[in-house]
Amino acid sequence: MPLQAVMIIVDNSESSRNGDYQPSRFDAQADAINIIFEGITQSNPESSVGLMSMGGKGPEVLSTLTTERGKLLEGLHRIRKKISGSAHLATGIQIASLALKHRQNKSQRQRIIAFVCSPVADDEKKLVSLAKKMKKGNIDIDFVLFGELDNDDTQKKLEAFNNAVKTNENSHLVVIPPSGKLLSDQLITTPILLGEGAASGAAGMAEGGGDFGDFDFDPSADPELALALRMSMEEENARQAKAAKEQEEAAKKTSLEGIKEEGENQPLLNEQGEPSGSGSADKKDIKKGDDDKMDTS
Repeated sequence: MPLQAVMIIVDNSESSRNGDYQPSRFDAQADAINIIFEGITQSNPESSVGLMSMGGKGPEVLSTLTTERGKLLEGLHRIRKKISGSAHLATGIQIASLALKHRQNKSQRQRIIAFVCSPVADDEKKLVSLAKKMKKGNIDIDFVLFGELDNDDTQKKLEAFNNAVKTNENSHLVVIPPSGKLLSDQLITTPILLGEGAASGAAGMAEGGGDFGDFDFDPSADPELALALRMSMEEENARQAKAAKEQEEAAKKTSLEGIKEEGENQPLLNEQGEPSGSGSADKKDIKKGDDDKMDTS
């Protein structure tokens, strides 16, 4: 994963009390957020993660961008007592984008990950307009839509948003229906954590490991191993790139040392013991010649 600043939006609306994910949708989000934080910070220790909610009376920033896991856990603990109301997705994304502008390292790539487990009341046109604004600001938006909803209106709105915001497949919409697996385990095998190659990983399994090189296995069977392998491969690629760069710089330095500067082979002192190339001896000879002429006259 690249160096990035990530704001995670948790859905603490009334729908997050639903128990189709054990023990509840909110607790499933809390577990998944912990996994996301670990994946982002272990991939690049200089990346930072923030947290906010979008339910209740309105969006609330629970933790500004940080590298400390404890601050996110503290924010989740506080908002657990404020599960109510409906989700304010559009407002939440706007506030998250403002929080990203205050990142200390401006070279960090801006990203928002929003969990959605309740109906989205915002108009589709409003969401598409917001998506274009986020795209203009170079902010990647990932949606995690999970849980059983009454209709597919929410998914259609998120698909429209995703189509308007994505650039080079940097933004994703992941739909995770209820199942016997944990939300965090299913999230590990998605492009949100695995990167761009995860989407084509399943298609490449038959050719020997898909996105995992020589490791021929199904990442959904062991999500934690899949994440560990992915991170290990990224670290190895970074190490190889660094080594190649160092070798290239060393080769350039060696080639420059082989180029001799003008006069480098000239001795430091001439026959008269004067610094070579200084012209002192020549000047003395010229002066002596002048004196001789004066004596002759």
